[in-house]
Amino acid sequence: MCIYNYCIPLTMSLFVSDPQTSVSLKIRPNRTQHFTSKSLSLSCEEKSNSTGWRLKRYREKAVESECGSNWGSIAGSTCTIRSTRKKDSGVYWCEYGSGEYSNAVNITVADGPLILQSPPYPITEGDSVTLHCTYRYQQTNPIPKVDFYKDGVLIRNATTGEMTIPVVSKSDEGFYKCKSNEGESPESWVTVRGPTSPRGPTWTRNRTKNLPRARLLIICSVMLVLLLLDQVMCRTP
Repeated sequence: MCIYNYCIPLTMSLFVSDPQTSVSLKIRPNRTQHFTSKSLSLSCEEKSNSTGWRLKRYREKAVESECGSNWGSIAGSTCTIRSTRKKDSGVYWCEYGSGEYSNAVNITVADGPLILQSPPYPITEGDSVTLHCTYRYQQTNPIPKVDFYKDGVLIRNATTGEMTIPVVSKSDEGFYKCKSNEGESPESWVTVRGPTSPRGPTWTRNRTKNLPRARLLIICSVMLVLLLLDQVMCRTP
């Protein structure tokens, strides 16, 4: 995919994730999938100062203005959606007036019985990761039997409601979902990053020469999300 001669592979992360950027988007609860009618908090966190950052989202083919105007309530640098709805699904990121961007995260709000708890950020090769299948009305006991799927193929049966990959490799990247007698979760894309991957540009307010590239990465990230969602919809009966 290319935009203004800037190209990315189709397997690129859904996230513009550069640990050297001065701000990052934090999600609480820290996962990509969320049930409807639950509370969700998002904050733009910067080591030195969080003022001046605005949370935005891409939903239904349009970029929406920052939290507090048409959706959510803002307190300091934290935006809270007190009762999530399916239409809150979208790509979220932090943006500064000068054009600096944070990482972007694709959030799915589901009204079904199950969600898959997966990391909202890329996983580094060699790390361990655990995926959890959560039932909406689950109390203390886990779901008795859960099937985990990657790219539509059954890869694991579990009796604890979770699946652990002890040593993550690039081949573990893909779409994941879980199924049980209660139903199935939406799919989430899990990104795997190499341990020595290049870090890319540092987007700070004093380095404006990198801003066009940052903007293109956000655009590419959003467009890639839409392409991947199209693939999911095409596979859904």
